[in-house]
Amino acid sequence: MLNNSTFRSKYYVLFSGFKSSNMKRLISFIAIITLLFSCKQEEMGSSDVAPPPVHVLKVVQDNVELEKEFVGQVYGKVDIPIRARVEGFLQGIHFQEGRPVKKDQLLYSIDPDPFLQSVAAAESELAAANTELTRASNDLDRIKPLADMNALSQRDLDGAIASKEAAEAMVDAAEAGLRAENIRLSYTKLYSPINGVIGKTNAKIGEFVGREPNPVILNTVSRVDSIRVEFFITEDDYLYLAREAQLARESGKVPEGQKSRPMKLILSDGSVFDQEGYVDFVDRSVGVATGSILIQSSFPNPDKLIKPGQFARVRVVVESVEDGLLVPQRSVSEFQGNFFVLKVDENSKVEQAKVEIIGPHKDYYLIGSGLEKGDKIVFESIQQVKSGMTITPIDTVFQSQFEVAK
Repeated sequence: MLNNSTFRSKYYVLFSGFKSSNMKRLISFIAIITLLFSCKQEEMGSSDVAPPPVHVLKVVQDNVELEKEFVGQVYGKVDIPIRARVEGFLQGIHFQEGRPVKKDQLLYSIDPDPFLQSVAAAESELAAANTELTRASNDLDRIKPLADMNALSQRDLDGAIASKEAAEAMVDAAEAGLRAENIRLSYTKLYSPINGVIGKTNAKIGEFVGREPNPVILNTVSRVDSIRVEFFITEDDYLYLAREAQLARESGKVPEGQKSRPMKLILSDGSVFDQEGYVDFVDRSVGVATGSILIQSSFPNPDKLIKPGQFARVRVVVESVEDGLLVPQRSVSEFQGNFFVLKVDENSKVEQAKVEIIGPHKDYYLIGSGLEKGDKIVFESIQQVKSGMTITPIDTVFQSQFEVAK
C-alpha cells in the first residue's frame, strides 16, 4: 500500500513525461467534451418535461339581455296609518297583530266618557236654543195680528221678527255644535279603512294617545296582494332607460301604454321572485342634491310572500344583443382599465388578447371585440400561465351559477 508521499512521487513521474504543449491540448479536449456532454443533458432534460396541463374552454355565443340592478325598498300597494284623531286613554284593542283585517272592522277604542259629556252639553245647548225659538215664535204669533190692526207699532213687530230669526240661528248653531261633538265621539272608535294586514300596535291598553310625545299613529294597515318597490336611479341611467324603453315600444317589444320592459325582483337570499313587475311611476323631477330620480314599480304578490319594509334589488333589461360572445368573469384580468384574456391557439400556445367588454351578464362578461366564436381561452390559473407558454389544454365547461343557454 502506497503512502501519500509515494503516490505523489508516482503521480509526478506519470505526468512529467508529457510536454507542456501536449498538456494544454489534453486540458482543452477535456473541457470541450465536458461542455458537449452538459449541453446534451440539458437538451434531453427539456425534451422530457411535458407542457403543463391547463383548463381551457370555448367562448360561448348566445342571445344576451344585458341587465342592471337597483336597490329598492318594498311597500304595500296601499299603506294606511291608523291615527288617533282625539286625545284620550286607550280602552280596547280589537284585533290580532300581524293578521288580516276587514274593511270597517273595529281596531281600537278610546275612553269615550269625556266626549259623551261634551255631547250631553251640546244637547243641552240645543234644547235651550229650541226653547228660545219656541218663545220667540209665540211672541211673533201674538204681535203680528195686533200689528195688522195697528194696535202695536211696526217697531214692535220688527223686534219680534228679529228675535225669532235670532232664535233660529241659535238652534242652527247648537245643532252644528252637537254634530261636531258626535263626530269627536265617533273618533274614539277606530276602524280599518281597507281589507289588508295590520301590523304591531304602537300603543297598549291604558296608554294615553293622540298627543305628542304619546303615540299618535297607532298602527298601519297594508294591502299586500300587490306590492310597490321604490328605488332611485341616476340621471344618466334614467336617460338611458327612457330611450331604451321608447325604442322597445316602437319595435313592439313593450306594449303601448306600458312604461318599461318586465322587471325582476331579487330577494335578499339571492332568489328571483316568481312574479314580474312594471314601472308605474316616475317622479316629476331629479333631486338637486343627489342627482337621482325616484322610480316605482309594482309586482303582483298573490301568495303574500313579500312584506312591506323588505329591501330588494330590481333587475331590468337595458339592452338585447343577438349572438353575443360570453366569457366567464373569472377568466378576465384587468390592468389600468384594460381587460385581457389568455387565448390558446391551435398549437396550444398561449397569447394575451385585449378584449372590449360591453357589460356584465350574470357571471359572464359580454365581449365586444378581441375574440371570435370558437376561440379557446384559459379558464383557470390565469395568474400562473404566461403569454408565450405552450400548454397541454384540458377542455372544460364553465358551470354557471345562473341558468344560461349553452
